[in-house]
Amino acid sequence: MFRKKDQHIELIRQHDLMDCGPASLSMVTSYFGNKFSLHNLREFCQIGKDGVSMLGIIHAAKKIGFKTQSVKLDLRQLVNNFNSPCILYWNKNHFLVLEAISFTGENRTFKIADPAHGKVTLDEEQFKQSWLKGEEKGIALFLDPTDKFYSLKDQNDFKERINHILRLFLPYKKKIFLLMFFVLIGSLLSIALPFLTEALIDKGVSKKDLNFITLILLAQLFVFLGIMGINILRNWYTLVIGANFSIDVIYSYLDKILKLPISFFDTKNSGDFNQRIQDNVKVEEFFTSDSILTVFSILTLIIYSIILFYYDIYLFVIYLGLTSLSVVWSFFWLRRRKTLDYQLFRAKSENQEAVYEFYNGIKEMKLNQYEDYKKNEWIDLQNNLLKINIKSLKIDQFQSIGFTFFNQLKNILVTFLAANYVVKDTMTLGALLSVSFIIGQMNSPIHQLLNFIKSQQDAFLSFNRLSEVYTQKNEEKESDKKLNPEIVPVDIKIQNVNFKYNILSHKYILQDINLMIPKGKVTAIVGHSGSGKTTLMKLLLNFFPPLSGKILYGLDEISEISAKSIRENSGIVMQDGYIFNDTIERNIAMNDTNVDKIKMNNVLKAVNLFDFVNSLALKEFTKIGSGGNDLSGGQKQRILIARAIYKNPKYIFLDEATSALDATNEKEVHNNLQKLFRNKTVVIIAHRLSTVQKADQIIVLSEGKMVEQGTHTELIDKKNFYYTLVKNQLNI
Repeated sequence: MFRKKDQHIELIRQHDLMDCGPASLSMVTSYFGNKFSLHNLREFCQIGKDGVSMLGIIHAAKKIGFKTQSVKLDLRQLVNNFNSPCILYWNKNHFLVLEAISFTGENRTFKIADPAHGKVTLDEEQFKQSWLKGEEKGIALFLDPTDKFYSLKDQNDFKERINHILRLFLPYKKKIFLLMFFVLIGSLLSIALPFLTEALIDKGVSKKDLNFITLILLAQLFVFLGIMGINILRNWYTLVIGANFSIDVIYSYLDKILKLPISFFDTKNSGDFNQRIQDNVKVEEFFTSDSILTVFSILTLIIYSIILFYYDIYLFVIYLGLTSLSVVWSFFWLRRRKTLDYQLFRAKSENQEAVYEFYNGIKEMKLNQYEDYKKNEWIDLQNNLLKINIKSLKIDQFQSIGFTFFNQLKNILVTFLAANYVVKDTMTLGALLSVSFIIGQMNSPIHQLLNFIKSQQDAFLSFNRLSEVYTQKNEEKESDKKLNPEIVPVDIKIQNVNFKYNILSHKYILQDINLMIPKGKVTAIVGHSGSGKTTLMKLLLNFFPPLSGKILYGLDEISEISAKSIRENSGIVMQDGYIFNDTIERNIAMNDTNVDKIKMNNVLKAVNLFDFVNSLALKEFTKIGSGGNDLSGGQKQRILIARAIYKNPKYIFLDEATSALDATNEKEVHNNLQKLFRNKTVVIIAHRLSTVQKADQIIVLSEGKMVEQGTHTELIDKKNFYYTLVKNQLNI
């Protein structure tokens, strides 16, 4: 398969703020005739918390069969070496595709395909300003496909993703069939109306037959009543199906989100997820109310078109021609609108993220006089959103004006031709009124069809964004083993483990870790900030797989064990533990619907919160704000510890769990926890000596490597890494 010589590049939009690199690469793959989906390329590009790098794009390109050449060159060199689309590093924070360079005399123009903003043609100065950013040279990535590229096939089953949505309709298939039946009956009833109108004028009014007029009007009344009854039933069934389907769609989305591995969320922000909830609404509306109304509109159009053709072929041709012209006009503007939809999604996502950050960071903003900066930043976002909305409004107005003009011209011409027939006695007055009635009835379905096309466009754009979620592999596999509650805890062995969050990074977060965490013992992990302590704990909890080496629970590798099973048997406190907007009891008991009051009181005493909780008017039923805003830092941590020990787990993992506690509370909590640690496998990350000195073994990490291991006394005697870490606390 080879590209055509003059083939234009297909614009592929980025779905999220960090997708510009994968989207640019996807455009190049499409140009060379073997398109790879954004979803798969995103994985190959190794997008991290800071987005994608040129190194990541090169890695992905090589993986799918491209020869790559990343170069730093000036504008003259770029022009001389350009012969097919290449990826440019733009504004030092973005990637896009250079599609074409055109020459008009001595002037050069550059056509770019920007996954964030669409296709744009820039003059030389504009191009240099964004690509070079004041420097002499810019960065470009040239790609040349190999035989491997053409032999690979993208694994992107669009049909399966559509089937996933359609399967949600199965519980409502009887109601849907009934709904379609009502739509059909309503359409068939409407056939009678133009003929009744014609008969009323030609056989009733013209002949002054009052009895016939009465009969026709009664017939019209019964037809209208029938149509009204059908519409009521249709609207009722549409509401029932739509409301239930909406719940199913959003539930399906949330259910899928909760089944994904934690690593999936590392490159996402809350704004992206909020927007995808809105995407679910668009998909639901498209598959329910919009689709049903469109079926009704299509039936109406077909029926009335046949009747119009029956009256006169020329009337039908004029109507069809001008209607087609109005539809083409609308399609032209819909294509322009497609670009704005992506811009609007991105702007709304940024706006929601800004509002979320504004609310959550308000204390820090006030403490550090950051208010004005954040307000101005928010105003800039609103201005950008306003500009996009204004552009969208302009497009809608141009579309509406043209569509209305062609429609009115069509109505006037059809009416004029029909009136001309009446004057020449080739058509009756009743037929003229019938034709006018038909034209009036056909305008609304055409509007509905155009709205459907709009909603279809919105729905499929939304669907593409959602498909990234639905096509992700679940964290749990059917073949995963479960920890046997009768034999846990077991020894945890770490063998030659290496890990880094981005495989393209030169620096390992953990390197050559060999360690045994004995069952029923307390293991403390210490080290300077950034030494890999929290990362090691995340690997033990199966947040991420190790890059190499093994982690074993007993004889089973962690990759073969259900992550859910590990967490079900573990009490966990992470540094960034979350307090929910619910009661104290629910924040501790979590999923336990039948709360054990004795156990609840015991854990409250263990974390030194019993007196505080009982001093509250509603005691443990007191509702605390989202994120624990009504609590002190120490109280939050103690609730998190209480949550971890409430379920009496076999394993306990504590990451700086008492760092916010005062010395008195920490001592009491620590002493209480020592009793609870008996016969449990405990892993503690801490900096304070008081937390770790009683541990059965202490592991010292430095720059991702395990540098020391032993008890507190043994390590103090060595006077090495551990001694250096704690000597200030020992006053020596």
